[in-house]
Amino acid sequence: MYLYHYFDKRSGPFRSLTALPEKEALSLFIKMRDERSGSFGARRSDDYLSKRRKSEELVRSEFIKKGGRPEILSPHYLTVEHCPWLSSWYEQSDFIKISTEDIDTSLISFTYGDSMPTFSPLVTDGKEYRRKVYTYTEILKIIDKYGLPQEWNPDGEFGPERYIEAHLWSDGPVSKYLTSVI
Repeated sequence: MYLYHYFDKRSGPFRSLTALPEKEALSLFIKMRDERSGSFGARRSDDYLSKRRKSEELVRSEFIKKGGRPEILSPHYLTVEHCPWLSSWYEQSDFIKISTEDIDTSLISFTYGDSMPTFSPLVTDGKEYRRKVYTYTEILKIIDKYGLPQEWNPDGEFGPERYIEAHLWSDGPVSKYLTSVI
């Protein structure tokens, strides 16, 4: 399996606003939203960062309950396989492709779809994968059962799931990609 990380070339890969102190993250979020008006992030609400932090805390907690071994508080986000739609999120889009063979899978959790709608009380369709965090072994079974959302739902017509979100809870596997740019 391959994991893809999408990013804006101006920021660099594996940069996380939620890994920054709250005031610094908010200031940078507003600056990026203003300067990158054509990006997906420019459409996010002012409370996005607080919602994202709560989502991360929930996913991390559920992952630990399943035996996951997170090393950091805020994960690096990737998707299972290529998702062309995510390339459209950035004005200067790029991606990095990493094989799961190169990562200790006990450091990766998954949600079938983006974690925020997966756990949103507004999504009430009762699908089996709502409000669940998966381990590597578990997500393989879900993929066997449902396939990749980017293949059966590329335009979001059938619900909010358009990709499988992978959460890498360690800097180690991506340290060679980290830069000081954001």
